[in-house]
This record gives sequence, structure tokens and C-alpha cells, in this order.
Amino acid sequence: MFIPFFAGIPPFATAPALILVGVMMMSAARLIDWDDPASAIAAFLTIVIMPLSFSIAEGLAMGLMAYPVIKAIQGRISQTTLGMWILAIVFLLRYIFLAGKG
Repeated sequence: MFIPFFAGIPPFATAPALILVGVMMMSAARLIDWDDPASAIAAFLTIVIMPLSFSIAEGLAMGLMAYPVIKAIQGRISQTTLGMWILAIVFLLRYIFLAGKG
């Protein structure tokens, strides 16, 4: 229904909107606890993987997998939740099954 409308928007008109969204996303980066390796590495992976993979979902997946693993390596597994571990395992299984099909 809306696809013809969106298809009519020229690509050069979307660039300013994407830049504005990127600036707003980066403003939250100052709130990251950069002194905590688990938070810093997970956030860094999330921020870097998004543009390299052209996918917000891939960046989030990498950050969500890295955070609980790094907390466990630090010996601070109690600072993570069961939900974080479930998400990390689900994303890991997704990558394992995607690699098997390639």
C-alpha cells in the first residue's frame, strides 16, 4: 500500500535522515561505562559491526553475544541475567546454523 510512495523517495533524500539518526544514536555512547571491559567491548562491537555489516541486527547480535561471555571471563557472571544468556545462545545458534547452510 505504501511501497509505491516510499519507492518514489530518491536515495539522496534519505541520507540526511540516516545521518541524523546516527548522530542521535552516538549521543548515547557517552553514557556507556567505558571503564568496564564487558560494557566497553560489547558496545564497541555493536557500534563497529553495524556499519560494516550494513545491519543493525548483526551489530546488536554481536554485542549481545559478547557481553555475557566477557562478564563470565571476568568472573562476574552474577552481573548478567538469564535473559542475556538466552539471547546470546539464540544468536550463537543462529550463526552456527547459518554457517552450516553456506
